[in-house]
Amino acid sequence: MKDTEISFTDIYNKLIKKEMDNLDKIKEAYLFACKEHEGLKRLSGDDYITHPLHVADILIDLNVDSTTIIASLLHEVLNNGNTATYEILEEKFGEEVAIIVNSVSKINKLELMDETESSAIYLRKVLVGLAEDPRVLYIKLADRLHNMRTNWAIKEEKQKDKARETMTVLVPIAHRLGINSIKSELENICLKILKPDVYDDILERLNKTTRELNDNLLEMKESLSHLLIENGIQHKIKGRVKSVYSIYNKLSNGKTWDQIYDILALRIFVNTEAECYSVIGLIHSKYRPVPKRFKDYIANPKENMYQSLHTTVFGNDGEVYEVQVRTYEMDEIAEKGIASHWSYKEKGTKKVQAIMEQKLEMFRNIIETNSEENDKNFEDSIHNNLLGELIYVFTPKGDVIELPKNATPIDFAYRIHSRVGDTTVGALVNDNIVPLSYELQNNDIVKIITNTSATPNQDWLNFVKTEQAKSKIKAYFSKKDREEYINKGKNILEKEIRKRKLSFNDVINDANLNKLFKDLKLNSLEELYLSIGSLRYTAGYIINLTTDEKQNIDDALMEKIKPRTIHNSKDDIIVDGNSNIMYNLAKCCKPVKGDDIVGFITKGEGISVHKRNCPNTKDKENRLIDVEWNINSENIYLTDIEVLVNNNNFLMDLITEATKDKITISEIKNKDTEKGTICNITIKVKNKEELEKFKNQISKFKNVSIME
Repeated sequence: MKDTEISFTDIYNKLIKKEMDNLDKIKEAYLFACKEHEGLKRLSGDDYITHPLHVADILIDLNVDSTTIIASLLHEVLNNGNTATYEILEEKFGEEVAIIVNSVSKINKLELMDETESSAIYLRKVLVGLAEDPRVLYIKLADRLHNMRTNWAIKEEKQKDKARETMTVLVPIAHRLGINSIKSELENICLKILKPDVYDDILERLNKTTRELNDNLLEMKESLSHLLIENGIQHKIKGRVKSVYSIYNKLSNGKTWDQIYDILALRIFVNTEAECYSVIGLIHSKYRPVPKRFKDYIANPKENMYQSLHTTVFGNDGEVYEVQVRTYEMDEIAEKGIASHWSYKEKGTKKVQAIMEQKLEMFRNIIETNSEENDKNFEDSIHNNLLGELIYVFTPKGDVIELPKNATPIDFAYRIHSRVGDTTVGALVNDNIVPLSYELQNNDIVKIITNTSATPNQDWLNFVKTEQAKSKIKAYFSKKDREEYINKGKNILEKEIRKRKLSFNDVINDANLNKLFKDLKLNSLEELYLSIGSLRYTAGYIINLTTDEKQNIDDALMEKIKPRTIHNSKDDIIVDGNSNIMYNLAKCCKPVKGDDIVGFITKGEGISVHKRNCPNTKDKENRLIDVEWNINSENIYLTDIEVLVNNNNFLMDLITEATKDKITISEIKNKDTEKGTICNITIKVKNKEELEKFKNQISKFKNVSIME
């Protein structure tokens, strides 16, 4: 479609109405852009300056700040200007504007070359820009929206490339940031380009009944308005027929046309949160609600700050209507995203700033954690953590936390705070104990149990889903390993110096250190210790470098210590001196490594391994065989502990102790008796020693006794 006419005067008048600051600087940016784009034309035939004007116009409706408007007017001058440079922008408009324009310029140079090309590189650059300043992405989204509105000017195949790129990368991110006004329009345009037959078919079906649907909407709107006026509630109501893309999305998910309940939708705006609930009550008192279609996003807002009450009701005409009720402020955030109430604006709230910072931290962690990954791994990480399916879970206080599907309590803990994640010892989900690897579900209420002396477990890396959690866990162990290697290296060097009967100060003095730093390309004594502790160099080689005992490069390489590989047998049990014999650990007594055991010859199922005192082996000497534990095996064993409990804090104490001892609790079964609660606890341990230690710690709990 052709561009609508727009001028800077139109833009300027809108800015005045919005009481925008820095109007002189905005005008200066426009005049600068005009000069830079002078003589240039778009493929549509329009003057090039019309594009930044339209981008600025889109952004004004999102209530962005003046810095964003200035940058939007300048966003093409580096790529399509006559003389502009970063230095000129910085001098004229400040560093902040120059950085934003430079970032947008870099993103705009990237595109998917064909349908099969990975979008990972594009994603990387977009997110790098976003991580530095989200305003970069707002400009990019507005830039893409205007280009898609005028895509008729480019070849059909190029249109499809841009549409695929938009749907793959930009639409999901717009959705995550809650910019619904841009997201919705981009979806419709892209569907029309990529699946014109489907788009036209849905549009035709809608158009056949458009007049009837609009009449129904008007009648329902007037009925609701009359109901609210009667009850003294000031309001506004908007009606709409659902967008083509929204209907396509529902049909794609298996619904039939008759099952799409919200083709007709009404949105009611009121002044206060309390009035929102009053309106829903009045509507339900007059119109029959569709079961299970009420959603309260005010009490439980989405992570992008979206708040509204949703219900679906049957109208007097038999049609089904979706009704959304929200305040004017809620609507502004729902349609325009966090941009409208963000930290760059004076009215930005601390809550909004905190949520936006949380999102930026997520983007940064993904970029940092995957900086060395190949494009495929990076793209997988992006789609899993940002563009994939999300779940919404709650803290005990009712705060909503957004996580990728299949996230665990550890991911939840690190999303709350890195310190919470580092000191996590257990989790309760909906008041039930769960393993830390438990996959959270929508609407779970999650309580994290912490212990100030606890530290992360490296095994967590095997099941956490978010890059934020992975990054924090890896950072902890990287720092821990470095400190351990430094201390280890220092001890090794000191020991070698004593062994050679030398003085530490004679070996490690300023002259020798300068020589070592130069020869080994090190920067500090800590790095020297680290190189010894991590087995990069031997202490002997370091000492030799400080003496006259010169070595050539081959000798030096020989001094480097190579890591050794230890091979362990995978068999737990040696049967009568033989390995590779079929066996199983008996479920009746659940022996663990270190228990006195005996083998029972079964019929067709090999050897069943029992504790020697197991009642099930009594009086069956003729079918018993000698077995022993393989000392090289390092497997984990399931076993049971039964305890009598008269202690309300037992569960919390148990989780804390298990985590401290690095023992996994698989299951707890409770049975109430006159004497108290009998708990049968199934745990995973490495051996009998670990089991006995754990049982000994439990027995110290108040009003808890082990049942043998």
